[in-house]
Amino acid sequence: MKIKILFYLGITSLLVACGSTRKMTMGITEPAIVSISDDVRSIGIINRSAPSKGNSALDKIDQILSAEGLNLDKKGAEAAIASFASEVGMLKNFDEIKIIEANEDIKSGLGVLPAILSWDIIAQICEENNVDLIFSLAYFDTDTKATLAVATMPLKNNLGVKVNVPAQKLSLNTLINCGWRIYDPQTKLVIDERFYTKNMAFMGQGINPVKALETIQNRNETIEQYSKNVGIAYAKRLVPNKVRISRDYFVSGTNNFKVAQRRALTGDWSGAAELWELELMSSNRKILGRANYNMAISSEIDGNLDLAIEYASKAFTDYKNRLALSYVNKLNYRVAQNNLLEQQASK
Repeated sequence: MKIKILFYLGITSLLVACGSTRKMTMGITEPAIVSISDDVRSIGIINRSAPSKGNSALDKIDQILSAEGLNLDKKGAEAAIASFASEVGMLKNFDEIKIIEANEDIKSGLGVLPAILSWDIIAQICEENNVDLIFSLAYFDTDTKATLAVATMPLKNNLGVKVNVPAQKLSLNTLINCGWRIYDPQTKLVIDERFYTKNMAFMGQGINPVKALETIQNRNETIEQYSKNVGIAYAKRLVPNKVRISRDYFVSGTNNFKVAQRRALTGDWSGAAELWELELMSSNRKILGRANYNMAISSEIDGNLDLAIEYASKAFTDYKNRLALSYVNKLNYRVAQNNLLEQQASK
């Protein structure tokens, strides 16, 4: 089945001119980063991460943060898996998505990417749970570093008057690391690996470190929300992605180019192309190069990449247009991406 590259209806021009050219953007659909066979009808999701004990902090609050860190690791991993399962269920037409309780022997609490599971273990998991493919949250780890600084803070005295008193300012820097893998038992290949990392800073203030920690709000919720976003982001690697790309086109050289620019600014790209096409009859080689280049832009907007390559190639080979060669390379890349998109759609 032939799938045309989808263009957003609102192809917009940016009002930033660079000499004789102006930049425009258009929306296209890129193929999925991770391609999964249509033979895969059921998937299993395992959580290999185990809370690590590497969180460190200052002496008076180290027990609080260490215990909290274990909870953050556990809750974050669960949130990432739940959001991934929910999102992939909406994006892909699987018959079954099963969250599998991983054996403690295959979990890792080291805060780093563990070794790849053996294919015997993968085969056993797939057979026991009747799934075709294994998605693994290979690790999820939060590492919190705490620092204290001397400060002052307003505090009401016995008379109800606010006065500045010595205080402790607590800074928590939490580094979140997680990684995903996809195991294909048929090919015995890890078909994807993806790592995510995020540093989050939180601050609180109190008369002592523990009180300062108590003033830090929404830390757990913020980390859990990030974990959910990671799950959603990983699921989106399995489906085509809409992105915007930019192109430069020529807006000067003759009056037709100037009028065509105004038409383009109003979204009338067909009208602009009519004027660029007239300049293909010019006797000026520089104008011919620009006209062929702009006709390539028009062809790409219309979705005719082969014709766009013809125009852009002629602009470079026959008229030495300075932008045309790099544009030909971009168009060839889009053709390759378009072919991949069609292959994924026809599986």
